[in-house]
Amino acid sequence: MNIDGSTVLVTGANRGIGRALVSAFLARGARRVHAAARNPAALEPVVAEAPDRVVPLTLDLTAPATVEAAAEAAPDVTLLVNNAATHAVGHLLDMDLGAVEDVMRTNFLGTLRVLRAFVPVLERNGGGAVANVISVGAFGGTPSLGGYPASKAALHLMTQAVRADLRPRGIAVHAVFPGPVDTDMFDYVVRHEPAFGEFPRVSPAEVAAAMIDGLEAGEEDIFPDAFAAQVEQERRADIKALERRMTGI
Repeated sequence: MNIDGSTVLVTGANRGIGRALVSAFLARGARRVHAAARNPAALEPVVAEAPDRVVPLTLDLTAPATVEAAAEAAPDVTLLVNNAATHAVGHLLDMDLGAVEDVMRTNFLGTLRVLRAFVPVLERNGGGAVANVISVGAFGGTPSLGGYPASKAALHLMTQAVRADLRPRGIAVHAVFPGPVDTDMFDYVVRHEPAFGEFPRVSPAEVAAAMIDGLEAGEEDIFPDAFAAQVEQERRADIKALERRMTGI
């Protein structure tokens, strides 16, 4: 995927990795970046970075009408980055089931909803690429992280399935697996589970840069930081050992 001259849509663009991706795509020569978030007011500082190239979009993964409207408002997209996600900490056997459902509804079904809306857009534009921001959490069911690992594991398998479907249609599908990132979401996790504060964090800007490097290199699975790369090495060497380590956190 050549970023220079491309038109990108980034969901969850108001903060964290999403906001860093907008900046990184601009720096790499993207012609236009559609920055999507549930609250368009939160995108004002993002748009201010390059008002002539950043277009704000209202998009809520759990609200089908906003997804359909976004696809109509951004008919020039050649690269879709599914970054938006939510979290709820707790143990699956006793946490609020509604919170678990919300995580699955957003991270898995919501991402699929966006993908289904934008595949016709990509096809009309001659093909392109999709990048799903997943997590190394997809490789282990950490007990205290509620439905988040399950939602990301589901997204991982969905990414594999649609990759096979979209390859003949000229659309490449990439999976991105960050480790701990210095974001509001990770702060939320640490507040509820202080043990996670011991993990080294990488900046969103570093993740964004490495992710774009991977996209341009055509890597199907992208591990954009040292922690993520180590997890991948462990997964390849002994998947059961990695499972035991992640479920023991």
